[in-house]
Amino acid sequence: MYRQWPQFLDGIEVCPVQLPGRENRMREPAYGTYEEMADGLVDGLASYLDKPFGFFGQCGSALAAVETTIRLAERGLPVPKRLFLSSQVAPHDPPYGRLLGMTNPQLRDELHFLFAELGAEPPEDLVDLAHEILITDMEATRKYRHDHAVDLPTPITAIAWTRDIDVPAELTKGWSDYAPTTFELLEGVHYTFLEAPESLRAVIVRDLGKGV
Repeated sequence: MYRQWPQFLDGIEVCPVQLPGRENRMREPAYGTYEEMADGLVDGLASYLDKPFGFFGQCGSALAAVETTIRLAERGLPVPKRLFLSSQVAPHDPPYGRLLGMTNPQLRDELHFLFAELGAEPPEDLVDLAHEILITDMEATRKYRHDHAVDLPTPITAIAWTRDIDVPAELTKGWSDYAPTTFELLEGVHYTFLEAPESLRAVIVRDLGKGV
């Protein structure tokens, strides 16, 4: 997903996190909930958090970033300097997303579109596996709810995209109830983040800081 991103953003190292059940970890079982995913992420990342850092999450992974931040704070571990939450509504608001209303065949079609955006043509058996993971992800997103906003120990940059038909910008305003939030509306569609456009890079560098 992040192969088009550079290794560094103005001195900030980009460290993609590979989750189980995906790509070179395809043989491992995927997490069924974001709470389970966060526990695994905390265990896997704890030894690497000796420098200032931030989390970027797009769509469902924004919820994973939030839950992981909550878990880090609960365990007394370092928390991110900044959360970059792209194309996602706050979890105390009703879940929203074009994919959430799709049938399984429609989700498969969406996968083919995403693979094309990535310049990939995987065999159908790999599409089958990715399809299962996507169904699991959508169910995790439906389940992840807070009855009310949670006080996060980390400021937020909430990112929306001008032509995002999956999560319109006006639905992302709820993040301001969780922490001081800067809202950014960038030119692009739901999957523009894959390209690491200069506008997104500039926001990350500005809000995370050159000292990271």
